[in-house]
Amino acid sequence: MVRPFEQIVSEHGPVVLRVCRAVVGPVDAEDAWSETFLAALRAYPELPADANVEAWLVTIAHRKAIDLIRARARRPVAVAEPPEPAARTGGAEQTDAAELWQALRALPDKQRASVAYHYLGGLPYREIASITGGSEDAARRAAADGIKKLRASYLPAKDIEGARR
Repeated sequence: MVRPFEQIVSEHGPVVLRVCRAVVGPVDAEDAWSETFLAALRAYPELPADANVEAWLVTIAHRKAIDLIRARARRPVAVAEPPEPAARTGGAEQTDAAELWQALRALPDKQRASVAYHYLGGLPYREIASITGGSEDAARRAAADGIKKLRASYLPAKDIEGARR
């Protein structure tokens, strides 16, 4: 029996959104999420009954994220003068989240994707390798290197020291 698509969105939507946020950032994440589920809705009737729906959705999200990144790179940005920096209205939690997204965005593409798909999407390295076009060992290495860089660049020294105790 085929599950209603609404149930698929409810069950896997949060994971897909986390993956989109990690790959394209918080600004374009909702667009990537919407594009993912629009494409998935069109293809859902043809999906085999035994398919791994979460991996299928993450694969679509990966492709939509790449499309958004490419489109963003082609968009012209013409301004007479640079804009003034936006005022921060959020508290420490919002600042921490922004710093984390900045650290995640600074990772190389393969590392960022591997971290997002494994730690946020919950995918095994075998599936990550098929999405990113590498080997399972390369996906594992990219995720480990990405986490190492995040720990080094994002976590304050005192937090690292506190975690060792």
